[in-house]
Amino acid sequence: MQPRRAVITGLGCITPFGAGVPAYAEALLHGRSGVARIASFDPTRLPVRIAAEARGFDQSTVVAEKDAKHVPRVTALALAAATEALVDAGLAEGLSLEERRRFAVVLGTGGAAAEFMERQYVHFFQGDLRKASVYAVPSSTPGTIASELSMRFRLHGPSQVISTGCTSSTDAIGLAMRMIRWGDADRVLVGGSDATITPAMMDGFCLMGILSSRWNEEPSRASRPFSADRDGFVLGEGAWVAVLEAEDVARGRVRAEVAGYGATCDAYHRVRLEESGEEPSRAMALATADAGIAPGDVQYLNLHGTSTVLNDRIETRAVKLFLGDRARRVPMSSTKSMIGHPQGACGAAGLVATVIGMERGWIPPTINLEKPDPECDLDYVAEGARRTAVDVALVNTIGFGSKNAALVVRRRS
Repeated sequence: MQPRRAVITGLGCITPFGAGVPAYAEALLHGRSGVARIASFDPTRLPVRIAAEARGFDQSTVVAEKDAKHVPRVTALALAAATEALVDAGLAEGLSLEERRRFAVVLGTGGAAAEFMERQYVHFFQGDLRKASVYAVPSSTPGTIASELSMRFRLHGPSQVISTGCTSSTDAIGLAMRMIRWGDADRVLVGGSDATITPAMMDGFCLMGILSSRWNEEPSRASRPFSADRDGFVLGEGAWVAVLEAEDVARGRVRAEVAGYGATCDAYHRVRLEESGEEPSRAMALATADAGIAPGDVQYLNLHGTSTVLNDRIETRAVKLFLGDRARRVPMSSTKSMIGHPQGACGAAGLVATVIGMERGWIPPTINLEKPDPECDLDYVAEGARRTAVDVALVNTIGFGSKNAALVVRRRS
């Protein structure tokens, strides 16, 4: 069969700025920070007491009271974002059984139900099993997140979860694109969700020494990718979901096309990146080749940009390898400067941010870049959102275990 185009027809999200794409777009345009003191538990004992929480999210809007103790926060976030995306695509109702059988769910997550599991362990270790969920085991497994979406929306196609660390949702979107391209599905509900702002997860990240610890009193300044005084990333959470459809079956407006995907592995270290930047660069090159374009066609890059000393330096090096002489002339930015690092959901967060900017004619900024690092010397759009037209963009992600993944997004008029 001839390969089909995978187009985005719906978007939805729950972010540190509230529910919905309009709130996310407004915050990105104005360069707002979603980082604040942790409110979901008392962080006083921790050396890092800030994060980018989805503070306003009310789980009861998507989960019935009788199910509340059985559904992890990560799943509820995904359900809310997916509901918005389906409405946006005009697919919230009216699908035939055959259409629902050709509608897949592919979700990326890094921490899965970490928050839910911690609560269950508290009940178990305190000897109060009556407070634990009878579904403690199945609701703790990553695969159940996709199952909950499939059951809620009665979608009978493949129902899968990709968990590859920080590249999880990028890999999920790449898989979804290929499912549509080669006829395995007509539509895919795809994206990422993570909710890892928990006492134990914060302890673990603090132990690794990779969280920003200087800005407890000025949280909005903590996530500062590519700045010489950066000292680590800020943990974030949220869900970003898109509806992908084969262009020939799409019912509503086409917002953009996911045109290419590439992935590699440094095969180097559990958490460190290999210094050369060759494999992240190769993932970007594979994505552009998959889209049938050259690196020179890319007009904007949404970077991984975590705000760690190592990541930002090596990603900059990888971009230079990828773009060659054009590297300093192509604008790029880090969404994480505003939303923190939502782990496996970050690729989907970058995709939604990129599509929003392409539709509205601006590039989201990198905030807090106050003291440029001499080794990070590219155009990170540090002055605020930039008004410019972008037809072809690349979303880049880098993850634990030396994983790299990239997507090419093309504007469709």
